[in-house]
Amino acid sequence: MKQFLKINTVILLVFCAAAMDAQTAHKELRQADKSYKSGNYANAEANYRKALEKDNSTKGNYNLGNSTYRQERFDESVKHYQAAAEAAKDRTTKARAYHNLGNAHYQKGQYKESVEAYKNALRQNPNDLETKRNLTNALRRLPPPPPQQQDQQNQKGDDKDKKDQKDQQQQDQQNQEEQKDQQQNDKQRQNSNSKEQPQDLSKQEAKELLEIMDQEEQKVQQKLKKAQAKKGRSSKDW
Repeated sequence: MKQFLKINTVILLVFCAAAMDAQTAHKELRQADKSYKSGNYANAEANYRKALEKDNSTKGNYNLGNSTYRQERFDESVKHYQAAAEAAKDRTTKARAYHNLGNAHYQKGQYKESVEAYKNALRQNPNDLETKRNLTNALRRLPPPPPQQQDQQNQKGDDKDKKDQKDQQQQDQQNQEEQKDQQQNDKQRQNSNSKEQPQDLSKQEAKELLEIMDQEEQKVQQKLKKAQAKKGRSSKDW
């Protein structure tokens, strides 16, 4: 029974100490916030560090990152913003921590890391225009690709141009062949039509044809007259 009471007493003391530490940390955070708002970043840093010793909170790391950033100690800012971003439970806090992490990397000239941090911020808050602007600036600061990679990209572009040129030549050749075939077909149709169409008669041929027709007409008239003469002799009119 006595041993049970000792255990309970120890647990109670631990909870009391934790509660006191939480209260102290909260007090230090409030004091640090006041110093930060007044522009006393060194004093704010000292109080944030005290608060973190009592409670390693997301807010403590985030605000300590802001304090060191204001003092242009960007190496420390990166460390604290990274801790805040990893510990944050809500998307808003996580987005802000990554945004500031990107700013700290940017100030250090670490543009590649800055780009990644901004991208992580936008994954949490895609509508943040300020983060988009900062990402654009960081991307512009990135160095060009290595010569080998650039040569590969140029080679790909040249290969594509050659392929397009070859395809165009093949298309032009095909069009020329089709045009040639069309011309040959037109020529054949013209020859066929010229054979089928009657040729015009010369003047001499037309004259001879008319004379033959007149002779045939005279023969027909003579036959008709003989037939009428026979018919008249066998019958008479009333």
